[in-house]
Amino acid sequence: MSCCCPHSNSANRFFSFFAGRYRRRFEKKGFEPSQKQLMEGLQRAGFQDAEILEIGSGVGHLHQTLLEHGAASAVGVDLASKMICEAQKWAHERELDDRTAYIEGDFMELVDSVMDADVTVLDKVVCCYPDADGLVHASIGKTKRVYALTYPRNRWYVRMVMGMTAWVMKIMRSDFRSYVHDPELIEKWIRDAGFGKLYQNSNLVWLTQVYVKF
Repeated sequence: MSCCCPHSNSANRFFSFFAGRYRRRFEKKGFEPSQKQLMEGLQRAGFQDAEILEIGSGVGHLHQTLLEHGAASAVGVDLASKMICEAQKWAHERELDDRTAYIEGDFMELVDSVMDADVTVLDKVVCCYPDADGLVHASIGKTKRVYALTYPRNRWYVRMVMGMTAWVMKIMRSDFRSYVHDPELIEKWIRDAGFGKLYQNSNLVWLTQVYVKF
């Protein structure tokens, strides 16, 4: 079961609005602390010569950096049209056109047309879906070897901020919401699919985990 259409459409508008700002921030400051943790976990798991699938790929900085450090190819899926546009421009500037491909749309609606990959990455994506169960199972089903994700910690202050954000979105008449899902359930779903946890780290807000297939 995918996100409802109003939620996806609102997410497209919300993230497209910030696409240019995201790219400029990456160009100026590089990875956020949680993304540095994600890269550390991916380095431990190994991604040399790997096919990368990044769901919620944004402006492409993460998977394009993996390509520059030894990954073979990458597919980025994002429902925000302007995020895809920025990622394509950046891939061209980094001379990665022939090793990248982009798909615009909701991954849950496109899952049957997305190819399997050695490494699947979901950076701050699980929190954008009301159906975390469906997203995790669908995405891990596309994963041959390494499954890496960053999502919110289940802490009172994180839930409070998410609640305030939901109130603002409602005032703005946007159907987009962010969610705090249970980390224990997420870990169970991944382990039940035959993956073991190789790496975990966190900061005040984000929990970063990297799993490898048995």
